[in-house]
Amino acid sequence: MQREQLETHPPQHPPLVVIAGLGGISAAGRSSGHQAFRRIVFDALNGDKQASTIKALQQLSGHSELSTEELLAHSLIREWDRKWDKLPWNPDAVPFHKAFKDEHGNQCWRLESKRLNVRSAAQLPLGFDPAKQYPSPGQAKHHPRGLQMAVYGASDALGSMGIKWEVICDHLSPDQIGVYASSAMGQLDSDGHGGMLQAPLVGKRTSSKQCPLGLAEMTADFINAYVLGNVGATGANVGACATFLYNLKAGTDDIRSGKRRLVMIGTSEAPLVPEIIEGYNAMTALATEEKLRQLDNLQDKEKPDYQKASRPFGNNVGFTLAESSQFVVLCDAQLALELGLNIYGAVGETFIHADGHKKSISGPGIGNYITMGKAMAEAQRWFGKEALTQGSFVQAHGSSTPQNRTTESEIYSRLAKAFEIKDWPITAVKAHLGHSLASASADQLFTTLGCWAEGLLPGITSTTEIADDVHSENLNYLLQHQQFDPQDKPIAFLNSKGFGGNNASSFIISPQKTHELLEQSTDSEQWNSYLNRNEVIRKASSEYDQQMSEGKIKPRYLFGENVLEPEDLKITGSEIWLKGWKESIKL
Repeated sequence: MQREQLETHPPQHPPLVVIAGLGGISAAGRSSGHQAFRRIVFDALNGDKQASTIKALQQLSGHSELSTEELLAHSLIREWDRKWDKLPWNPDAVPFHKAFKDEHGNQCWRLESKRLNVRSAAQLPLGFDPAKQYPSPGQAKHHPRGLQMAVYGASDALGSMGIKWEVICDHLSPDQIGVYASSAMGQLDSDGHGGMLQAPLVGKRTSSKQCPLGLAEMTADFINAYVLGNVGATGANVGACATFLYNLKAGTDDIRSGKRRLVMIGTSEAPLVPEIIEGYNAMTALATEEKLRQLDNLQDKEKPDYQKASRPFGNNVGFTLAESSQFVVLCDAQLALELGLNIYGAVGETFIHADGHKKSISGPGIGNYITMGKAMAEAQRWFGKEALTQGSFVQAHGSSTPQNRTTESEIYSRLAKAFEIKDWPITAVKAHLGHSLASASADQLFTTLGCWAEGLLPGITSTTEIADDVHSENLNYLLQHQQFDPQDKPIAFLNSKGFGGNNASSFIISPQKTHELLEQSTDSEQWNSYLNRNEVIRKASSEYDQQMSEGKIKPRYLFGENVLEPEDLKITGSEIWLKGWKESIKL
């Protein structure tokens, strides 16, 4: 009886939460305008789009004389990039204290240095310095790198919307806005907690900024204080490598409940400092020079192909650390229709589950079966069985470790069988972007939105074959970029597996399908009115993309501006009015 009801009743879904803006910075470049996605699939683009991508990378580098070959070689995963000496530390001479005892038996230390055996990472594109992007670069002087990147990423997401932030605020009350953003590691470079802990050892004074600016939730705090001026909801959910999806769920739930109408979601992670690298390396989690040589049967001192260091589901030896800052703006569908906002897609549901009892805190468990199974079942309830079995693809966690390739592939294979999926497309963007920890699933999201914009699924091009111990039944691992019709695949699954048993899976809906659903739920007059408004918005978004590639726009960073004091509030027993806002906060 239940099966008959499923087949005869049309699929149902709750109110849509749409994606109205996206922005950020990663090893692939700027996320808005799908520029970073285009860098990933560069070889599959036509000449005009390749030229646009190169122009965007040139602007980020600040060096217009760089050739196409140089810009491509100095983006995505690569050997430690020290051209123009942009790294604040030397991977060939990392200082450390070595313990020894003097002639009296007293414990002493002497300063030595060593060469890192991790030789590759997914650094931001060559020449890009987030501190220099501020309207006044001096204001960023003592900001941790992750927060500098957050200012850039959040501003980029706002710019991609094609409408002034102040215009949006005029349609909302202050408490209808939210920000959920964080990092997983906190800020561990010299201007954050890393510098605070190092100061006594290196003979420096602990600054007044290192302690507060090092906090993981400072990502959201910076956006509230210096980008948006937000007084609404704020939060910083942390779930290891699933952190972005934790924040995505919080924002989606807020909008669906009616508590919020617009929420900015994001993560910013800058883990490329020696101490973090050594920490993950001590777990044998990273792809080292020696391991890559052994993998590819190279002789001593032969240099591995570091651009192919990360090989999800292939023969691999560990993941590659990355830095990335990614943000999206979510809103309810009605607000998008009212303002004519861009619709880059919609968020379905996100599911989070732990692993239960574990042998190892860092090892995978069973929680990810539950999150993916729930996401698949919910997508089927929304859109029907055929949409799931024939119209979906997976952005896998794909960390590029031997343990992940077997355990995660088994999840997909078993669930594909259970849901009768015959040839499920599986891809993994860590092949190109590395592992950005908190931002890992955010990288998956901006890549997914790019897939639908360009009609291309990115391949795991860093490997030529799937490893023998990878489960492949009912699955189709994409090893090359593949063209597709976005109308045929309106559902994408994002999957994250975090240390400690932090599992999260989400399904995202294509912009084409979202438009179809919204048109069905509105009358023709309302829909045509939206399209007319959106035409202006799309033009403004395109102009923003072009101006960013020409270096004409700086991030939105408002230091000391529009600061509200107690006397700027009008308070009654039923509402609070804030100076500068048209709508009040209802009590």
